[in-house]
Amino acid sequence: MIHIDGHHLNLDEIIRVARLNEPVSLKPAAEKAINRAQHWLAGIAADDKAFYGINTGLGSFSTKRIPNGESARLSRNLILSHAVGCGPTLPIEVVRAAILIRANALAKGYSGIRLEVVKTLLVMLNKGITPVVPSQGSLGSSGDLIPLAHLCLVLTTDKRDRDNESGQAELDGRVMSGRAAMKKAGIPRVILGPKEGLALINGATFSAAIAALAVFDAAHLLDQADICLALSLEALQGCPAAFDPRLHEVRGHNGQQVVAKRIRDLTRGSSLFTGERRVQDAYSLRCAPQVHGAARDYYQRVFRTVEDEVNAATDNPLVFGPGEVLSGGNFHGEPLAFAMDTLKIIMAELGAISERRTFRLLDSNLNDGLPPMLVDNLESGGLNSGLMMPQYAAASLVLENQTLAQPDSVHSLPASANQEDHNANAMTAARHALQIIINVTRILSIEAYTAARALDLRIRQVKNVRLGAGTEVAYKLIRKAIPYQAGDIWWGPELDTMTALLRDGEFDVCK
Repeated sequence: MIHIDGHHLNLDEIIRVARLNEPVSLKPAAEKAINRAQHWLAGIAADDKAFYGINTGLGSFSTKRIPNGESARLSRNLILSHAVGCGPTLPIEVVRAAILIRANALAKGYSGIRLEVVKTLLVMLNKGITPVVPSQGSLGSSGDLIPLAHLCLVLTTDKRDRDNESGQAELDGRVMSGRAAMKKAGIPRVILGPKEGLALINGATFSAAIAALAVFDAAHLLDQADICLALSLEALQGCPAAFDPRLHEVRGHNGQQVVAKRIRDLTRGSSLFTGERRVQDAYSLRCAPQVHGAARDYYQRVFRTVEDEVNAATDNPLVFGPGEVLSGGNFHGEPLAFAMDTLKIIMAELGAISERRTFRLLDSNLNDGLPPMLVDNLESGGLNSGLMMPQYAAASLVLENQTLAQPDSVHSLPASANQEDHNANAMTAARHALQIIINVTRILSIEAYTAARALDLRIRQVKNVRLGAGTEVAYKLIRKAIPYQAGDIWWGPELDTMTALLRDGEFDVCK
């Protein structure tokens, strides 16, 4: 059971809820904070003074005063009018992560929302109701208004309680109306009160949800990239001098030193990685600690930003005491947009240098005496293409990543009659980051698959080969799942198996 309070949610807990369906509850301190803020809001809502989003319109309508008796209707209208998303639906794990993060933000106790609304979000998680949410439509600045509105169609209602205004949700593998899903699960839908509609949809919550999943998966790829590098170094009989600790200590970057040590550990005892064949290697091998290491260092900043954001109060206005309402911009997604743009570059470069190593393994002018395209023997070349086409696929993904890695945060268009005149584009950045990570998983799997085949052929050439302490584990893991095949076969399914080893974390046994 995960217990949330608005302050201590971490990425591991998000993964456990999003992917493993672990149940969630509120800590008693969070319930107290929520009730306190709701009490403050009730007094504010009864006041004749104008308070943004409580008794005024939103965005360009912020100067329009709403009668106190219409505050609940304002909340419902927000949900209905803002649910205009389009594009493919988001994966279940993203929506579950978003529900958890939104509930955690509300649990901080500054939104003024009722406890029953927050608990309804958690009951939906615990009973497996997943709203169907389109992936496109958010500017990532006034929060992810559109996707959050789609989520809230399912849990909110009004006196009319129309089925065709309840959105859609998935329950037990079936998609149905939100109203039907909530009824089947025995969860009452909520009629919103003052400000509650705004509290539910105001915040870069889906951006944070995608970012959390992306950052979690990226951590594994950083480790796996080092394993792939070590396999390639041995297959190509590389030079260990470039990984000497003295080189990396005098530059001083922590990530660089970590990677160099990992390679020394992975290759310890190898009879192939000795440097006897040449004085130095190409950049994709020799400079890998500098590239992989920089990725690790910048990743840490991204990680901290995302963990800060999933514990942030992000709606507007926020309530700080009786009559104390502050209108600001905590909903703006720029921190996440910057973080995701950074993650995109990190991962794109990790994939780019991996593909260059795969290329070297296949080119007989560069691979130190291995057959071209790693065909089983020279005589079979031509009849067999070897691993020519997996490298094509890797190159294609690298090119796609180069497009996706262009910064999204620098692109902005004004909205709401120029009241919202600078937008973050955070959710687009997060979606692009997640796609790059999917692509890099495949690129690394192609390198690992290619390096394992290269080692098979190298072992034929060199007597009494000893692999490194870690590379031997990696090589045997690959060969246990994917036995060596001499001639051309349908490589695709084997690459799918290799990709699954990386994606599911099995390759991490070589850490």
